[in-house]
Amino acid sequence: MPLPDTMFCAQQIHIPPELPDILKQFTKAAIRTQPADVLQWSAGYFSALSRGDPLPVKDRIEMPVATQKTDTGLTQGLLKVLHKQCSHQQYVDLADLEQKWKNLCLPIEKFRAIVDLDPCEDKMEWMKFLALGCSTLGGSINTAMKHICEILTADPEGGPARVPFETFSCVYRYLSKLEGTVPPAEMESYLATLKETVDKRKNGMIALSDFFITKRKV
Repeated sequence: MPLPDTMFCAQQIHIPPELPDILKQFTKAAIRTQPADVLQWSAGYFSALSRGDPLPVKDRIEMPVATQKTDTGLTQGLLKVLHKQCSHQQYVDLADLEQKWKNLCLPIEKFRAIVDLDPCEDKMEWMKFLALGCSTLGGSINTAMKHICEILTADPEGGPARVPFETFSCVYRYLSKLEGTVPPAEMESYLATLKETVDKRKNGMIALSDFFITKRKV
């Protein structure tokens, strides 16, 4: 005989005290991130939460939100999420990075296209992947460097977007060499001009305004 339906009263149901806050934070994160596949993203979210890893969550909603129906879905905000998850290590395991990419509901074809720009086997230097990702967002190397600065900076949104000059120069050299359109001598001359500006400030930081002002002069 089938068992009768079990009856519960309110006193018998135990709700973990932390559950409401977990669900509240999850809902806020989903709204900010606007994942294309909520189930895929949710799996990555709770997996990261259980391990104590950085969560796959945007700082804010990006408008308009890119969708895979119209483009690759990759945005500066999503690259910043990956940076939070990966920047603690110099080299990232490509299999782990690919899973993080999938958890953000991004097409795997785009991931492989980025890796193929500078092929490697099992691991890739994180800053190189980030630079390549920024370069694929469209526009010139100047646009890519703008994305880099805005992702790496500790300044609040809308601020000067300052980053260490050494980091800036390494990324600029890397992208310039891959692009191959700027002669090495011209590239080094440009960076030397930028460094003069940075040295006057004596903090080792370059701001976006330095970058674009100098670009107009050279």
